Amino acid sequence: MTPDKLSNVDETTFPLNFALTPSDELRHEMEREEILADPGFGKHFTDHMVTIDWSLDQGWHDARVTPYGPISLDPAAAVLHYGQEIFEGLKAYRHADNSIWTFRPEANARRMQRSAQRLALPELSTSDFIESLRQLVAVDGDWVPSAPETSLYFRPFMIANEVFLGVRAAHRVSYMVIASPAGAYFTQGVAPVKIWLTEEYSRAGRGGAGAAKFGGNYASSLLPQVEAYENGCAQVLFLDSETGTHIDELGGMNIFFVHKNGKLVTPMLSGTILPGITRDSIITLARDRGLDVEERHISITEWQDGIDSGDITEVFACGTAAVITPIGALVGHNLHIGDADAPAGELTMSLRKELTDIQYGRSPDRHGWLTRLDA
Repeated sequence: MTPDKLSNVDETTFPLNFALTPSDELRHEMEREEILADPGFGKHFTDHMVTIDWSLDQGWHDARVTPYGPISLDPAAAVLHYGQEIFEGLKAYRHADNSIWTFRPEANARRMQRSAQRLALPELSTSDFIESLRQLVAVDGDWVPSAPETSLYFRPFMIANEVFLGVRAAHRVSYMVIASPAGAYFTQGVAPVKIWLTEEYSRAGRGGAGAAKFGGNYASSLLPQVEAYENGCAQVLFLDSETGTHIDELGGMNIFFVHKNGKLVTPMLSGTILPGITRDSIITLARDRGLDVEERHISITEWQDGIDSGDITEVFACGTAAVITPIGALVGHNLHIGDADAPAGELTMSLRKELTDIQYGRSPDRHGWLTRLDA
């Protein structure tokens, strides 16, 4: 069975109806508020979760909101043996008037559909994807924090849970959403970080699943990420697998270079790089300012030469979890580019402020990127 045979997105059909089973073990308000005061990232989870099942003969069905808890899987479930799974990440933001919004969920839904195609999984419609977030907020809205730089992080994911050891696309799948209150991704706050360059490992290759938000891409980044930590770096940077000279992306973020004339350069989407929604938003905001944005191949040599000549004045990484994070230095074997002690760049922080002001409702949403979840 080919991936396109699983493409069943039809936005004209009636949306799914969600059944609710409320948890009888809700966390006490005091416990919840204690968690929200210092949530960290990915450490705590709300009281409920969403599940929607899919089968080859029934399509998407049995949408439900249930108490958060362990997933029961048969030892022969396909996901455990062949890694057939995908996921997404997006946030809910509490605005000053106490309303709850999310940022560009349609883009996340479309990216999940593309990931599903690549991993031979069924596609969930955009409307059902967004409704799954609304359903979770309807019961767990109190878990959306209100302190600065905090949010509720959604983790939608899809797994092949058919009990079958044959190597083919699974005939049974589940889509789920869990949510976690989130503080700042980097504990030291918005400050320049050091990045480790791996020249031994690649994140993805041509024709692979690099453009999909697929767990295997992240699993393969963990060993070089350990190297990064051992060398005092916060993240790892990957080069292209074909030539080993062009910059692809970080283990979990895209990367931008700011030139002294205000031009932004970022690696082009060549099939090995995840098309980040934060990345796309930054490109739009920069072009709104009249800045030139180039998407093209960038080499380590160009980075080094640009720093030496003063042509590259700022470097930053971006992603849903960390938003925009300034990069101070790139470190590798016999390599050191930049100054980790330098302050964050002016354009880096200006773009970060503009983006987060939109997300938190402090600035007008002129592109229609926000979707309200509690109404």
